[in-house]
Amino acid sequence: MDQEKVNILLVDDQPAKLLAYEVILKDLGENLVIASSGREALEVLLKTEIAVILVDVCMPELDGFELAAMIREHPRFQKTAMIFISAIQVSDIDRLRGYEMGAVDYVPVPVVPEVLRAKIKVFAELYRKTRELERLNHELEDRVRARTAELEASTAKLRESEQRRSMAIAAGKMGSWDWDWISGDWMWDEGQYNIFGVGPENFEVNPANVQALLHPDDVDQLRKAIAEFNKGTRAYETEFRIIRPDGEVRWCVGTAAATTDESGRVVRVSGVTVDITERKRAEERQNLLAREVDHRAKNALALAQSIVRLTRADEVKAYVNAVEGRINALARVHTILSLSSWQGAELSRLIDEELAPYSLGDQIKLAGPEVQLLPATAQTLALALHELFTNSAKYGALSTRAGRLAIDWQVDEELLTLSWEESGGPLVKTPKSRGFGTRSLLASIESQLGGQAQFDWRAEGLLCRLEVPLTRKTAAAAPSKFDTAGAAELQRASG
Repeated sequence: MDQEKVNILLVDDQPAKLLAYEVILKDLGENLVIASSGREALEVLLKTEIAVILVDVCMPELDGFELAAMIREHPRFQKTAMIFISAIQVSDIDRLRGYEMGAVDYVPVPVVPEVLRAKIKVFAELYRKTRELERLNHELEDRVRARTAELEASTAKLRESEQRRSMAIAAGKMGSWDWDWISGDWMWDEGQYNIFGVGPENFEVNPANVQALLHPDDVDQLRKAIAEFNKGTRAYETEFRIIRPDGEVRWCVGTAAATTDESGRVVRVSGVTVDITERKRAEERQNLLAREVDHRAKNALALAQSIVRLTRADEVKAYVNAVEGRINALARVHTILSLSSWQGAELSRLIDEELAPYSLGDQIKLAGPEVQLLPATAQTLALALHELFTNSAKYGALSTRAGRLAIDWQVDEELLTLSWEESGGPLVKTPKSRGFGTRSLLASIESQLGGQAQFDWRAEGLLCRLEVPLTRKTAAAAPSKFDTAGAAELQRASG
Protein backbone atom coordinates (compact mmCIF):
# COMPACT_ATOMS: atom_id res chain seq x y z
CA MET A 1 0.00 0.00 0.00
CA ASP A 2 1.36 3.41 -1.00
CA GLN A 3 2.13 5.51 2.01
CA GLU A 4 0.72 8.99 2.35
CA LYS A 5 3.08 11.75 1.24
CA VAL A 6 4.01 14.45 3.73
CA ASN A 7 4.83 18.12 3.08
CA ILE A 8 8.41 19.34 3.51
CA LEU A 9 8.89 23.13 3.62
CA LEU A 10 12.15 24.52 2.16
CA VAL A 11 12.93 28.10 3.25
CA ASP A 12 15.80 30.10 1.70
CA ASP A 13 16.12 33.54 0.09
CA GLN A 14 18.43 32.23 -2.66
CA PRO A 15 16.65 30.48 -5.62
CA ALA A 16 19.77 28.52 -6.56
CA LYS A 17 19.99 26.92 -3.12
CA LEU A 18 16.25 26.11 -3.13
CA LEU A 19 16.69 24.39 -6.50
CA ALA A 20 19.63 22.40 -5.11
CA TYR A 21 17.57 21.24 -2.11
CA GLU A 22 14.73 20.17 -4.46
CA VAL A 23 17.14 18.09 -6.54
CA ILE A 24 18.64 16.46 -3.44
CA LEU A 25 15.26 15.64 -1.82
CA LYS A 26 13.12 14.72 -4.84
CA ASP A 27 14.05 11.00 -4.52
CA LEU A 28 12.27 10.88 -1.15
CA GLY A 29 8.95 11.03 -3.00
CA GLU A 30 7.48 13.64 -0.64
CA ASN A 31 5.74 16.95 -1.41
CA LEU A 32 8.32 19.77 -1.47
CA VAL A 33 6.92 23.21 -0.68
CA ILE A 34 9.06 26.29 -1.46
CA ALA A 35 9.28 29.61 0.43
CA SER A 36 11.79 32.34 -0.48
CA SER A 37 11.47 34.31 2.78
CA GLY A 38 10.48 33.94 6.42
CA ARG A 39 7.18 35.75 5.90
CA GLU A 40 6.27 33.55 2.94
CA ALA A 41 7.06 30.50 5.07
CA LEU A 42 4.63 31.69 7.78
CA GLU A 43 1.88 32.09 5.16
CA VAL A 44 2.49 28.54 3.91
CA LEU A 45 2.35 27.12 7.45
CA LEU A 46 -1.03 28.72 8.12
CA LYS A 47 -2.50 27.06 4.99
CA THR A 48 -0.63 23.74 4.81
CA GLU A 49 0.15 20.88 7.19
CA ILE A 50 3.96 20.65 7.28
CA ALA A 51 6.00 17.68 8.55
CA VAL A 52 9.55 19.06 8.38
CA ILE A 53 10.95 22.59 7.89
CA LEU A 54 14.41 23.07 6.33
CA VAL A 55 15.43 26.70 6.94
CA ASP A 56 18.53 28.79 6.21
CA VAL A 57 19.93 30.54 9.32
CA CYS A 58 21.07 33.69 7.45
CA MET A 59 18.20 35.46 5.63
CA PRO A 60 17.36 39.15 5.27
CA GLU A 61 14.50 40.75 7.22
CA LEU A 62 13.64 37.57 9.14
CA ASP A 63 16.52 35.15 9.85
CA GLY A 64 16.25 31.48 10.77
CA PHE A 65 16.35 32.05 14.55
CA GLU A 66 13.58 34.67 14.43
CA LEU A 67 11.45 32.50 12.12
CA ALA A 68 11.86 29.50 14.46
CA ALA A 69 10.79 31.58 17.46
CA MET A 70 7.62 32.79 15.65
CA ILE A 71 6.76 29.25 14.54
CA ARG A 72 7.15 27.84 18.06
CA GLU A 73 4.80 30.50 19.45
CA HIS A 74 1.91 29.02 17.46
CA PRO A 75 0.27 26.02 19.19
CA ARG A 76 -0.07 24.10 15.90
CA PHE A 77 3.67 24.11 15.22
CA GLN A 78 5.17 23.52 18.65
CA LYS A 79 6.20 19.97 17.68
CA THR A 80 7.06 20.57 14.01
CA ALA A 81 10.62 19.41 13.25
CA MET A 82 12.95 22.23 12.13
CA ILE A 83 16.43 21.70 10.69
CA PHE A 84 18.78 24.69 10.35
CA ILE A 85 21.23 25.08 7.46
CA SER A 86 24.21 27.33 8.20
CA ALA A 87 26.95 28.48 5.78
CA ILE A 88 29.00 29.98 8.63
CA GLN A 89 30.97 28.39 11.47
CA VAL A 90 28.49 27.62 14.22
CA SER A 91 29.67 28.08 17.80
CA ASP A 92 28.38 26.25 20.90
CA ILE A 93 26.41 29.34 21.89
CA ASP A 94 24.79 29.57 18.42
CA ARG A 95 23.86 25.87 18.62
CA LEU A 96 22.39 26.36 22.08
CA ARG A 97 20.37 29.32 20.83
CA GLY A 98 19.12 27.28 17.87
CA TYR A 99 18.02 24.39 20.08
CA GLU A 100 16.28 26.82 22.43
CA MET A 101 14.38 28.20 19.41
CA GLY A 102 13.17 24.69 18.57
CA ALA A 103 15.72 23.33 16.09
CA VAL A 104 16.17 19.55 16.11
CA ASP A 105 19.39 19.52 14.07
CA TYR A 106 22.01 21.56 12.18
CA VAL A 107 23.28 20.91 8.63
CA PRO A 108 26.50 22.74 7.65
CA VAL A 109 27.33 24.04 4.17
CA PRO A 110 28.46 22.52 1.83
CA VAL A 111 25.52 20.16 2.18
CA VAL A 112 26.22 16.44 1.84
CA PRO A 113 23.17 15.16 -0.15
CA GLU A 114 23.12 11.72 1.49
CA VAL A 115 23.25 13.21 5.00
CA LEU A 116 20.52 15.77 4.26
CA ARG A 117 18.23 13.12 2.71
CA ALA A 118 18.76 10.81 5.67
CA LYS A 119 17.93 13.52 8.24
CA ILE A 120 14.81 14.66 6.36
CA LYS A 121 13.67 11.06 5.85
CA VAL A 122 13.90 10.27 9.58
CA PHE A 123 11.69 13.21 10.61
CA ALA A 124 9.27 12.67 7.73
CA GLU A 125 8.83 9.04 8.79
CA LEU A 126 8.42 10.09 12.43
CA TYR A 127 5.73 12.59 11.41
CA ARG A 128 3.95 9.98 9.27
CA LYS A 129 4.08 7.34 12.02
CA THR A 130 2.85 9.85 14.58
CA ARG A 131 -0.17 10.67 12.42
CA GLU A 132 -0.84 6.97 11.87
CA LEU A 133 -0.59 6.35 15.61
CA GLU A 134 -3.04 9.17 16.30
CA ARG A 135 -5.55 7.67 13.87
CA LEU A 136 -5.10 4.22 15.38
CA ASN A 137 -5.59 5.62 18.88
CA HIS A 138 -8.89 7.24 17.87
CA GLU A 139 -10.11 3.98 16.35
CA LEU A 140 -8.98 2.02 19.39
CA GLU A 141 -10.76 4.42 21.76
CA ASP A 142 -13.98 3.99 19.81
CA ARG A 143 -13.75 0.20 20.08
CA VAL A 144 -12.74 0.28 23.76
CA ARG A 145 -15.77 2.38 24.68
CA ALA A 146 -18.01 -0.33 23.23
CA ARG A 147 -16.47 -3.11 25.28
CA THR A 148 -16.51 -4.12 28.91
CA ALA A 149 -14.82 -2.12 31.66
CA GLU A 150 -12.24 -4.88 32.16
CA LEU A 151 -11.18 -4.83 28.50
CA GLU A 152 -11.15 -1.02 28.56
CA ALA A 153 -8.74 -0.98 31.55
CA SER A 154 -6.44 -3.56 29.95
CA THR A 155 -6.33 -1.72 26.62
CA ALA A 156 -5.73 1.66 28.32
CA LYS A 157 -2.77 0.19 30.22
CA LEU A 158 -1.26 -1.15 26.99
CA ARG A 159 -1.79 2.17 25.22
CA GLU A 160 -0.13 4.12 28.03
CA SER A 161 2.87 1.80 27.98
CA GLU A 162 3.26 2.13 24.21
CA GLN A 163 2.95 5.90 24.39
CA ARG A 164 5.74 6.09 26.98
CA ARG A 165 7.97 3.85 24.89
CA SER A 166 7.31 5.87 21.72
CA MET A 167 8.08 9.11 23.53
CA ALA A 168 11.37 7.76 24.91
CA ILE A 169 12.50 6.43 21.52
CA ALA A 170 11.57 9.64 19.68
CA ALA A 171 13.22 12.04 22.11
CA GLY A 172 16.43 10.11 22.87
CA LYS A 173 18.23 9.88 26.24
CA MET A 174 14.89 9.14 27.87
CA GLY A 175 13.55 6.28 29.92
CA SER A 176 10.16 5.29 31.27
CA TRP A 177 9.19 3.34 34.36
CA ASP A 178 6.22 1.95 36.31
CA TRP A 179 5.93 1.43 40.04
CA ASP A 180 3.13 -0.72 41.41
CA TRP A 181 2.30 1.17 44.61
CA ILE A 182 0.52 -1.83 46.13
CA SER A 183 2.90 -4.73 45.40
CA GLY A 184 6.08 -2.67 45.17
CA ASP A 185 7.02 -4.12 41.77
CA TRP A 186 9.03 -1.89 39.38
CA MET A 187 9.29 -1.91 35.59
CA TRP A 188 12.11 -0.12 33.75
CA ASP A 189 12.49 0.10 29.99
CA GLU A 190 15.84 -0.03 28.19
CA GLY A 191 16.24 3.76 28.19
CA GLN A 192 15.92 3.88 31.98
CA TYR A 193 18.65 1.27 32.42
CA ASN A 194 20.91 3.16 29.99
CA ILE A 195 20.52 6.45 31.86
CA PHE A 196 21.49 4.88 35.19
CA GLY A 197 24.36 2.91 33.62
CA VAL A 198 23.12 -0.51 34.74
CA GLY A 199 21.59 -3.57 33.10
CA PRO A 200 18.59 -5.81 33.92
CA GLU A 201 20.91 -8.81 34.20
CA ASN A 202 22.84 -7.38 37.19
CA PHE A 203 20.55 -4.75 38.71
CA GLU A 204 17.35 -5.41 40.66
CA VAL A 205 14.99 -2.44 40.53
CA ASN A 206 13.78 -1.65 44.03
CA PRO A 207 13.68 1.52 46.20
CA ALA A 208 16.91 0.68 48.06
CA ASN A 209 18.96 0.02 44.92
CA VAL A 210 17.57 3.08 43.13
CA GLN A 211 18.33 5.29 46.14
CA ALA A 212 21.91 3.95 46.18
CA LEU A 213 22.42 5.40 42.67
CA LEU A 214 21.15 8.86 43.61
CA HIS A 215 23.55 11.64 44.51
CA PRO A 216 23.64 11.92 48.34
CA ASP A 217 22.50 15.56 48.15
CA ASP A 218 19.44 14.58 46.07
CA VAL A 219 18.16 11.54 48.01
CA ASP A 220 15.62 13.75 49.77
CA GLN A 221 13.96 14.38 46.38
CA LEU A 222 12.85 10.72 46.23
CA ARG A 223 11.53 10.81 49.79
CA LYS A 224 9.72 14.06 49.11
CA ALA A 225 8.06 12.62 46.00
CA ILE A 226 6.78 9.58 47.91
CA ALA A 227 5.45 11.83 50.67
CA GLU A 228 3.68 14.06 48.11
CA PHE A 229 1.91 11.12 46.47
CA ASN A 230 0.81 9.84 49.89
CA LYS A 231 -0.73 13.28 50.51
CA GLY A 232 -2.79 13.06 47.32
CA THR A 233 -0.52 14.78 44.78
CA ARG A 234 -1.17 13.41 41.29
CA ALA A 235 1.93 14.69 39.46
CA TYR A 236 5.48 15.54 40.48
CA GLU A 237 8.57 16.81 38.63
CA THR A 238 12.12 17.47 39.84
CA GLU A 239 15.75 17.65 38.74
CA PHE A 240 18.26 15.31 40.37
CA ARG A 241 21.70 13.79 39.93
CA ILE A 242 22.70 10.15 39.72
CA ILE A 243 26.09 8.52 40.24
CA ARG A 244 26.58 5.62 37.88
CA PRO A 245 28.48 2.52 39.04
CA ASP A 246 31.55 3.77 37.10
CA GLY A 247 31.51 7.02 39.13
CA GLU A 248 30.15 9.31 36.39
CA VAL A 249 27.67 11.95 37.60
CA ARG A 250 24.68 12.64 35.33
CA TRP A 251 21.92 15.25 35.61
CA CYS A 252 18.31 14.12 35.06
CA VAL A 253 14.81 15.54 35.18
CA GLY A 254 12.07 13.19 36.33
CA THR A 255 8.32 13.49 35.80
CA ALA A 256 5.88 11.16 37.57
CA ALA A 257 2.09 10.78 37.58
CA ALA A 258 -0.09 8.75 39.93
CA THR A 259 -2.98 6.44 39.02
CA THR A 260 -5.71 6.02 41.65
CA ASP A 261 -8.56 3.58 42.18
CA GLU A 262 -12.22 4.52 42.67
CA SER A 263 -11.58 5.43 46.30
CA GLY A 264 -8.79 7.85 45.38
CA ARG A 265 -6.02 5.60 46.67
CA VAL A 266 -2.76 5.57 44.71
CA VAL A 267 -2.31 2.19 43.03
CA ARG A 268 0.43 2.96 40.46
CA VAL A 269 3.00 5.65 39.72
CA SER A 270 4.39 5.99 36.20
CA GLY A 271 7.08 8.36 35.02
CA VAL A 272 9.66 9.46 32.51
CA THR A 273 13.34 10.24 33.15
CA VAL A 274 15.30 12.52 30.80
CA ASP A 275 19.11 12.80 30.83
CA ILE A 276 19.84 16.57 30.73
CA THR A 277 23.58 16.38 31.41
CA GLU A 278 24.53 17.99 28.09
CA ARG A 279 22.12 20.86 28.69
CA LYS A 280 23.60 21.44 32.15
CA ARG A 281 27.11 21.42 30.72
CA ALA A 282 26.08 23.89 28.02
CA GLU A 283 24.67 26.19 30.69
CA GLU A 284 27.93 25.92 32.64
CA ARG A 285 29.96 26.72 29.50
CA GLN A 286 27.73 29.70 28.79
CA ASN A 287 28.14 31.02 32.35
CA LEU A 288 31.91 30.49 32.15
CA LEU A 289 32.05 32.33 28.85
CA ALA A 290 30.04 35.22 30.28
CA ARG A 291 32.45 35.50 33.24
CA GLU A 292 35.44 35.29 30.91
CA VAL A 293 34.06 38.03 28.64
CA ASP A 294 33.39 40.20 31.68
CA HIS A 295 36.94 39.63 32.94
CA ARG A 296 38.52 40.50 29.59
CA ALA A 297 36.32 43.57 29.15
CA LYS A 298 37.35 44.87 32.59
CA ASN A 299 41.03 44.27 31.78
CA ALA A 300 40.70 46.12 28.46
CA LEU A 301 38.91 49.02 30.14
CA ALA A 302 41.59 49.19 32.85
CA LEU A 303 44.31 49.41 30.19
CA ALA A 304 42.38 52.07 28.28
CA GLN A 305 41.86 54.01 31.51
CA SER A 306 45.60 53.93 32.24
CA ILE A 307 46.36 55.13 28.71
CA VAL A 308 43.95 58.05 29.01
CA ARG A 309 45.19 59.03 32.47
CA LEU A 310 48.91 58.94 31.78
CA THR A 311 49.17 60.22 28.22
CA ARG A 312 50.70 63.69 28.11
CA ALA A 313 50.76 66.21 25.23
CA ASP A 314 51.13 69.97 24.78
CA GLU A 315 48.15 70.18 22.40
CA VAL A 316 44.72 68.58 22.32
CA LYS A 317 45.27 67.16 18.82
CA ALA A 318 48.55 65.53 19.84
CA TYR A 319 46.89 64.10 22.95
CA VAL A 320 44.00 62.65 20.91
CA ASN A 321 46.38 61.12 18.36
CA ALA A 322 48.51 59.54 21.10
CA VAL A 323 45.50 58.06 22.91
CA GLU A 324 43.93 56.78 19.69
CA GLY A 325 47.20 55.17 18.60
CA ARG A 326 47.62 53.29 21.88
CA ILE A 327 44.01 52.16 22.05
CA ASN A 328 44.13 51.06 18.39
CA ALA A 329 47.19 48.97 19.20
CA LEU A 330 45.23 47.33 22.01
CA ALA A 331 42.30 46.75 19.64
CA ARG A 332 44.54 45.13 17.02
CA VAL A 333 46.00 42.58 19.40
CA HIS A 334 42.49 41.93 20.78
CA THR A 335 41.35 41.05 17.25
CA ILE A 336 44.29 38.68 16.78
CA LEU A 337 43.53 36.92 20.06
CA SER A 338 39.81 36.69 19.25
CA LEU A 339 40.61 34.93 15.95
CA SER A 340 42.56 32.32 17.92
CA SER A 341 39.76 31.95 20.51
CA TRP A 342 42.15 33.58 23.00
CA GLN A 343 44.67 30.76 22.74
CA GLY A 344 47.54 33.13 21.93
CA ALA A 345 49.20 35.19 19.18
CA GLU A 346 52.30 34.95 16.97
CA LEU A 347 54.99 37.56 17.66
CA SER A 348 55.56 38.11 13.92
CA ARG A 349 51.83 38.84 13.51
CA LEU A 350 51.99 41.52 16.23
CA ILE A 351 54.94 43.20 14.48
CA ASP A 352 53.20 43.04 11.09
CA GLU A 353 50.09 44.70 12.55
CA GLU A 354 52.18 47.56 13.98
CA LEU A 355 54.02 47.97 10.64
CA ALA A 356 50.79 48.11 8.62
CA PRO A 357 50.17 51.90 8.93
CA TYR A 358 53.67 52.72 7.59
CA SER A 359 55.03 52.52 4.00
CA LEU A 360 58.64 51.78 4.84
CA GLY A 361 59.80 49.54 1.99
CA ASP A 362 63.25 48.12 2.78
CA GLN A 363 63.88 50.29 5.85
CA ILE A 364 63.00 47.48 8.26
CA LYS A 365 64.68 44.10 8.60
CA LEU A 366 63.05 41.33 10.64
CA ALA A 367 64.64 38.07 11.78
CA GLY A 368 63.49 35.48 14.25
CA PRO A 369 61.62 32.16 14.69
CA GLU A 370 57.86 31.71 15.07
CA VAL A 371 56.98 32.40 18.71
CA GLN A 372 53.52 31.77 20.22
CA LEU A 373 52.68 34.24 23.01
CA LEU A 374 50.19 33.79 25.82
CA PRO A 375 47.23 36.26 25.62
CA ALA A 376 48.43 38.45 28.52
CA THR A 377 51.98 38.51 27.14
CA ALA A 378 50.72 39.33 23.65
CA GLN A 379 48.65 42.30 24.88
CA THR A 380 51.51 43.76 26.91
CA LEU A 381 54.15 43.25 24.21
CA ALA A 382 51.85 44.73 21.53
CA LEU A 383 51.59 47.99 23.49
CA ALA A 384 55.37 48.04 24.05
CA LEU A 385 56.03 47.56 20.31
CA HIS A 386 53.54 50.30 19.51
CA GLU A 387 55.46 52.77 21.69
CA LEU A 388 58.76 51.83 20.03
CA PHE A 389 57.35 52.21 16.51
CA THR A 390 55.58 55.48 17.34
CA ASN A 391 58.70 57.07 18.90
CA SER A 392 60.86 55.88 16.00
CA ALA A 393 58.43 57.30 13.41
CA LYS A 394 58.35 60.68 15.21
CA TYR A 395 61.95 61.16 16.33
CA GLY A 396 64.07 58.16 15.36
CA ALA A 397 65.22 56.14 12.38
CA LEU A 398 61.76 55.77 10.83
CA SER A 399 61.29 59.55 10.68
CA THR A 400 63.57 59.77 7.63
CA ARG A 401 64.04 57.72 4.47
CA ALA A 402 67.71 57.18 5.26
CA GLY A 403 66.91 55.53 8.59
CA ARG A 404 67.07 51.80 9.16
CA LEU A 405 65.55 49.51 11.79
CA ALA A 406 66.55 45.93 12.57
CA ILE A 407 64.35 43.77 14.79
CA ASP A 408 65.48 40.28 15.67
CA TRP A 409 64.44 37.87 18.38
CA GLN A 410 65.25 34.45 19.70
CA VAL A 411 64.00 32.05 22.38
CA ASP A 412 66.21 30.25 24.87
CA GLU A 413 64.74 28.16 27.70
CA GLU A 414 61.33 29.88 27.56
CA LEU A 415 62.90 33.36 27.57
CA LEU A 416 62.19 35.61 24.60
CA THR A 417 64.97 38.12 23.81
CA LEU A 418 64.03 40.86 21.34
CA SER A 419 66.59 43.36 20.00
CA TRP A 420 65.52 46.72 18.50
CA GLU A 421 68.37 48.52 16.71
CA GLU A 422 67.96 51.87 14.88
CA SER A 423 70.54 53.53 12.63
CA GLY A 424 70.84 56.21 9.95
CA GLY A 425 68.29 58.53 11.51
CA PRO A 426 68.59 61.90 13.23
CA LEU A 427 71.27 62.35 15.89
CA VAL A 428 70.06 60.76 19.12
CA LYS A 429 70.34 62.42 22.52
CA THR A 430 69.61 60.76 25.85
CA PRO A 431 66.23 62.16 27.02
CA LYS A 432 66.26 64.20 30.24
CA SER A 433 63.03 62.57 31.43
CA ARG A 434 60.97 59.59 30.40
CA GLY A 435 57.63 60.09 28.68
CA PHE A 436 54.56 57.91 29.07
CA GLY A 437 55.69 55.59 26.25
CA THR A 438 58.99 54.71 27.91
CA ARG A 439 57.47 54.51 31.40
CA SER A 440 54.58 52.27 30.25
CA LEU A 441 56.98 50.06 28.30
CA LEU A 442 59.15 49.57 31.39
CA ALA A 443 56.11 49.01 33.60
CA SER A 444 54.52 46.47 31.30
CA ILE A 445 57.66 44.45 30.52
CA GLU A 446 59.17 44.45 34.01
CA SER A 447 56.24 44.61 36.45
CA GLN A 448 53.53 42.81 34.49
CA LEU A 449 55.64 40.17 32.72
CA GLY A 450 58.59 39.89 35.10
CA GLY A 451 61.02 40.68 32.27
CA GLN A 452 63.69 43.29 31.60
CA ALA A 453 63.88 46.33 29.34
CA GLN A 454 67.17 48.10 28.57
CA PHE A 455 67.66 51.31 26.55
CA ASP A 456 70.95 52.50 25.04
CA TRP A 457 70.53 56.03 23.58
CA ARG A 458 73.46 55.85 21.15
CA ALA A 459 74.13 58.86 18.94
CA GLU A 460 73.71 56.76 15.78
CA GLY A 461 70.35 55.34 16.92
CA LEU A 462 68.39 53.77 19.77
CA LEU A 463 69.31 50.25 20.86
CA CYS A 464 66.63 48.52 22.97
CA ARG A 465 66.72 45.02 24.38
CA LEU A 466 63.62 43.30 25.79
CA GLU A 467 63.69 40.03 27.73
CA VAL A 468 60.26 38.48 28.24
CA PRO A 469 59.44 35.15 29.98
CA LEU A 470 57.11 32.99 27.90
CA THR A 471 55.69 30.81 30.68
CA ARG A 472 53.07 31.81 33.24
CA LYS A 473 55.33 30.78 36.13
CA THR A 474 58.25 32.97 35.07
CA ALA A 475 55.99 35.80 33.98
CA ALA A 476 54.74 36.04 37.56
CA ALA A 477 58.22 36.57 38.98
CA ALA A 478 59.22 39.72 40.86
CA PRO A 479 60.37 42.83 38.88
CA SER A 480 64.01 42.85 37.82
CA LYS A 481 66.81 45.03 39.23
CA PHE A 482 66.36 47.49 36.36
CA ASP A 483 64.55 50.81 36.72
CA THR A 484 60.89 50.23 37.73
CA ALA A 485 59.91 53.80 38.55
CA GLY A 486 57.70 53.89 35.46
CA ALA A 487 56.07 50.64 36.50
CA ALA A 488 55.21 52.01 39.95
CA GLU A 489 53.76 55.18 38.44
CA LEU A 490 51.66 53.22 35.95
CA GLN A 491 50.39 50.91 38.68
CA ARG A 492 49.41 53.86 40.87
CA ALA A 493 47.62 55.59 37.97
CA SER A 494 45.67 52.51 36.96
CA GLY A 495 45.09 51.50 40.58
